[in-house]
Order: sequence, then C-alpha cells, then structure tokens
Amino acid sequence: MSSVRPATLEQWLAHIEQQHPQNIAMGLERVREVAQRMPPGQPAERSIVVGGTNGKGSTVAFIESIARAAGWRVGAYTSPHLLRYNERVRIDGQDVDDATLVAGFNAVEDARGDTPLTYFEYGTLCALWVFAQAGLDLAVLEVGLGGRLDAVNLIDADVAVITTVDIDHADWLGNDRETIGAEKAGIIRGWKPVILGEIDPPSSVLRRAYVLGANAIRFGSDFFAEAVDAQCWRWRDVSFQVELPQPALWAPIQRNNAATAIAALRALDREVPLAAWAQGVAAAQVPGRLQRFMREGVEVLVDVGHNPQAATALAAALKAEPAAGRTLAVYAALADKDAPAVVAALQGQVAGWFLAGLDAARGQSALQLRDRLLQTEAATAVLADDVGRALEAALAQAQAGDRVLVFGSFHTVAEVLPLLRSAG
Repeated sequence: MSSVRPATLEQWLAHIEQQHPQNIAMGLERVREVAQRMPPGQPAERSIVVGGTNGKGSTVAFIESIARAAGWRVGAYTSPHLLRYNERVRIDGQDVDDATLVAGFNAVEDARGDTPLTYFEYGTLCALWVFAQAGLDLAVLEVGLGGRLDAVNLIDADVAVITTVDIDHADWLGNDRETIGAEKAGIIRGWKPVILGEIDPPSSVLRRAYVLGANAIRFGSDFFAEAVDAQCWRWRDVSFQVELPQPALWAPIQRNNAATAIAALRALDREVPLAAWAQGVAAAQVPGRLQRFMREGVEVLVDVGHNPQAATALAAALKAEPAAGRTLAVYAALADKDAPAVVAALQGQVAGWFLAGLDAARGQSALQLRDRLLQTEAATAVLADDVGRALEAALAQAQAGDRVLVFGSFHTVAEVLPLLRSAG
C-alpha cells in the first residue's frame, strides 16, 4: 500500500474492493492472523452470532430491538447493505458514522501488514474494532457466508443461532442441506447454547452440537411460538411464557424469527424486564423485508428474498394477507440463484410476471433470466432492462386494490428503494 492512506469512507471502500483477487476467500487463517495483531478485547460483554440461510437479518433485528428495550447498549453487524455501507454497523440502533468506520479501517490496516484480506474480512475486523471501543453490553453478529470459514466465526460467542438451512450459495457450501448444515454448524461452540430456528434441522447440525457437547435448543421442541388471536401470540418453554404482539415485520415467518431471537436472549441467562419482550418484538424493523409502500391505491411490497426457501415464505405471506385484486411480481435475480424453483414456490400467488435485468457482479439480463424460466409461469413475462422500468411497467398495468411484489435479491431492492422513497 502507498504511504498515503484513504481519507474518506468512500475512498476506503474503493480501496478494500481492490485488495484481494477474490471477493470471497474461505478460511480463517489470514483474518485470524490480522485479528491477533489488533488491540485485544471482545466486541462486547456478551455476544451472539447468527448464521443460517434465511431469516438472519430479521433475527438480528429482533435480538437487537429486545435487548435495547431492556436498556442494554447493543451493537449489531449485518450484511450486505442496501443503500449505504454504514447500515452494516449499528450501535444503539443507529448506523455508525463515516469517521468511526474510517478509524476502524485504519486500525485494520495498522495490523494487516502484507496479509491480503477480502472486502468482507476488512469490514468484519473493522466492525469488531468499533464495537470493542464502544463499551457494549451485547454484540449481535450476522454470519456472511456459511459459518465454519466465515470471518465472523473468529468470535467465540456466548450463544450461536442457526435460523434455517436451505440450498443457497451451492458453489461454496454444497448442493444439499446436510452438507450446507455442516458448514453452518461451524459456529457452534462446545458446552455453549446453540438455538436452532427450524423444526427439522439437518442431522449434520444436530450431530455437530452433540459431538461438541453444545446445548441444542430447538424451535418446536424446546421452545414454541403459538397463535393466540389475530393480535397476539405466545412464546413459551418449560419454565417461562409470555404473550406478545404480532411483529411489525408482518410475514408469518417473522414470528418464528422473533421466537428464535427470544430463545437466544434467554440462553444468555441475563435478566430481561418482562415488558421488553413485547416492546422489542413490536419495534423491530428491517428495510427490504416485505416493506410496504402505497402508489395510487396499489400496494407495493419490497423483499430481498432470493432463494426457494425465502420464496416459499413469501408465498405464505401473500396467502395469509391477500390483496383485494391481483398480485403482480417484479423479479430480478443473480445468475447463480435457482430462479425456476423461486418462481415455482410463488405459483398460484402471482397473476403476472415482470422480469428485470441486474447490472451487478453475478448479474444477468432480463432475457437471460427469462430463458431460464421457459418452463415456468414466468415464461410470458414482460421484460425490462432494469428494476425501475419493470416496476413502472407493473404499476402501469395495476389497478387500485392490486399489489406489486418487487423481489429477488439485495441488488433488486437497492435499485427500487430510492425510487419508492423519493415518491413519498
């Protein structure tokens, strides 16, 4: 590196994008070596690491919101971001400012020497440094990819969470749930709790917990989320129960994510005031998770869901709260995603399809996406160069009472959110 370092956050982000020949380089050796040269200290008094295929960001948001309602000082690290890098690093619910992140990147660079780091590794070490300076009660850290070899796995967390396991990032993690589960299970630590957020986790996850002597706490076996009425649900385990409002994050799957978050906080064995459970569940928000906008009587829903499991959850949400009219879907996906299975999962819930191109790493044109969907309902879709034009086309066809779903990736949502927000 030249003697003149980047001065602004924008310059740092451009710099770290160019520092490693690969965007993804699995393995902890390099990042651990740099971490050992950085100022010592845990990121917080307690820490929770959240891995899994889907539901990670929402589960982090519920943990963060409940802990803040309990009066704790909380840091949260998530990825990717939608509009600004600062979204990845939050303290007490606020994105960390540019100057703090620049100080963190300088601390990483001071320790790095000649060791190459990926963009995500730089960012993770920066976030851990920022948290260590902040005097936190709790750090909540979202795993980026997999678990076993992800940079977040540097941290020996007090509690590990594995939300769900499904097929995604197959080139890196494997082609079946058992293989992927083994990667996700790398965040489990011996004799510490691991919260499993689905009723039927892969046996590879359970086997890893057993071998390490970890306390596996399973949704549907050790803790439960039960409907009470339209406004209320109940969380319970063998020693505790509490009635809670429905999450503001309104898809049915969000109740499972909230339940998993509650189990993770209870596993910390630290006092949480009774009112904080309800307050935190009701207050948790995450941009791009079935986020609602209204356009001249048409509801627009925006969601980052990008794999078949997420699409199944989307379909359940649309069915649980149907539109008065039709549902039209604007879909833009990265080229390495299982687009036919995503479309199939939404079969019966979508009356018309609009496909958009994505100008991003691993992106594809609308025509390329359509060619992969010739055996699906989306074979006759309207095509558009980008997400904004696809949304315009869908809104032009929509009538009052119809719904437009815009989904398929973080890139899809990042393109459309500024357009929807600027229009009010």
